Amino acid sequence: MENANNLKVLIADDESIVRKGLRSTVPWERFGMEVVADAPNGAKAWEAFKEHRPDIVITDIVMPEMDGIELLRKVKEAEERTKIILLSCHRDFEYAQQGIQLGASGYLLKTAFEDEELEGLLEKLRRELQRRPSPAPLDEEKLEALLFGWLSGSSGRFPAELERLRAEAWRFGGQDVHVYLVRTEGWGMPWAEWLKMKQHGTGNEAVIPYGGDACYWIVPEGLQEAANSLLIEAKGSHGRLKWSAKGPLGTSSGIAEAFRALHKEAELERAYGVSGGDWPEPIQKAVRMLHEQPGSDWSASELAEEVGLSRSHFSILFKKTVGDSFIAFQYKRKLRLAKGLLRDTDLTMQDIAERTGLGDSKYFSKWFKRCTGQTPSQYRTVQKGESDRTV
Repeated sequence: MENANNLKVLIADDESIVRKGLRSTVPWERFGMEVVADAPNGAKAWEAFKEHRPDIVITDIVMPEMDGIELLRKVKEAEERTKIILLSCHRDFEYAQQGIQLGASGYLLKTAFEDEELEGLLEKLRRELQRRPSPAPLDEEKLEALLFGWLSGSSGRFPAELERLRAEAWRFGGQDVHVYLVRTEGWGMPWAEWLKMKQHGTGNEAVIPYGGDACYWIVPEGLQEAANSLLIEAKGSHGRLKWSAKGPLGTSSGIAEAFRALHKEAELERAYGVSGGDWPEPIQKAVRMLHEQPGSDWSASELAEEVGLSRSHFSILFKKTVGDSFIAFQYKRKLRLAKGLLRDTDLTMQDIAERTGLGDSKYFSKWFKRCTGQTPSQYRTVQKGESDRTV
């Protein structure tokens, strides 16, 4: 059991006697330190690093599978604040110099160092680590804005902030996590605030608000059952509550992709009124492709091939799942997109025709009037006029 108050140490060396010697002969408790793992090569050391997020890594330079320099580079990219001590032989001196340039805190010659030399270095690192500032308090508005910007494609900063939070603020003891998207309408209290009041073991920092009626909730593996019970209990009194989840997830990139996947599923549900989780996988994939490529003019045969079904099976399953034939669905989707572009943008008719996959502006105008009884220009004038009156 790791002591949360101790500085965590990881030892990597392909010689078992070196690992055992360092574990047993160094008075770690005197420095407020604890060896949480050791590894016989760089690859296993990297896996141990991702699991334990140690404060100090002591690593040999020459190891199989991944050498100490590559391990140093990966650790520093993932967590700049981690201190690294290199162990080297005389022949590794040039590598040791390279390690110092990459951010190692020091190196020791395995064949010659005295106990006092290592202990002096550990004391120096202890002082440096204890002087480091506490993690900055979480700015929820900023985090929500970063998440929104990333999901909408206007900013790429959210994954880096997620990495920082995972390393500094979200202390889940190395557990994998589940990401929930929790949504409701007409709830008097924002969901993020309600979850915080419950304090169900995940901590306030594991909730990211997303608009007034939704939030993302990051839950460690050990609390997933409790989280599900909490949501089911809440749904008993608030029937419109909905949630979906992805997990278990062990990497920051996996967690980030879970945010994106949950967001896309929610967009599909808002657009088409059916929960993506209720769809057969081929139909879910097909509708996602249509939604993400609005200007593409897929035929039923082409889309059926993309999702691995025969045309007849695809058409029958599509109608049964969505409620419209594929052709009717395509027309409704294109009409919904066209109306939005006419109402919310100043794009030309030709631009809108191309974005909806309806060819040229002349055909688009005839098609739109046949569907709505209005020309695109008439529709735009009416919609823009109503918008002006509501401002």
